[in-house]
Amino acid sequence: MAEQVGLRHQRKQGARVKLIIGNKNYSSWSLRGWLACKQAGIAFEEIQVPLYGEDWDARKKDNVDIAPSWGKVPVLWDGDAVVWDSLAIVEYLADKVGRDRFWPKADDARAMARSMVAEMHSGFAVLRAECPMNVRRRAEDADLSLPAKADVVRILTLWAEARARFGKGGPFLFGTFCAADIFYAPVVSRLITYAVPVPGFALAYMQAVWEHEWLQDWIEAAENEEWVIEQWEAPKA
Repeated sequence: MAEQVGLRHQRKQGARVKLIIGNKNYSSWSLRGWLACKQAGIAFEEIQVPLYGEDWDARKKDNVDIAPSWGKVPVLWDGDAVVWDSLAIVEYLADKVGRDRFWPKADDARAMARSMVAEMHSGFAVLRAECPMNVRRRAEDADLSLPAKADVVRILTLWAEARARFGKGGPFLFGTFCAADIFYAPVVSRLITYAVPVPGFALAYMQAVWEHEWLQDWIEAAENEEWVIEQWEAPKA
């Protein structure tokens, strides 16, 4: 999936691989695409365009970098190849650098990891709507609806099963950092932002993700951004 963007195009010359992303404070799908590039171990140019910027509807057709995605992020360019969906970016990069870098080797673990990523990619819409990603914000006592709470329970159930069955090799869902952690990293951010209560095993996993070097780099950049999207800053009704 991807998110609608606004206009601020900062472009450098010479990089073969380019990743177009939105605001680091708010754009969960951009985070997934960015982590995928980090996981691939490739050099890439990062181009940022803020979400919901002024004049975007009038000018997006002229921005050749994101035109193929109809003005959504993330978008990956690899020479003339363009990929404009976060899951597609993971799969494209896995084909490019080796699938074992993104997915567990064992069939049963890989099957679960793929299913978890697909469910995150297409599901949990209520939680995403009620708790938009906002790295800088800290909201106390989030009053989630019953459907949003059900999303949280489902996510925690998936995390618990992955950790119990396949997590013995490290602190992440399948031991070592993989595509599943890439896709659930924005959920970690949401649960932290809205102070959603979780059991101890989930806190340990969230801490491992939050303290990961790549996440720390993203968080620092998000905290230093000047852009503000007011509807994602207001207290929940």
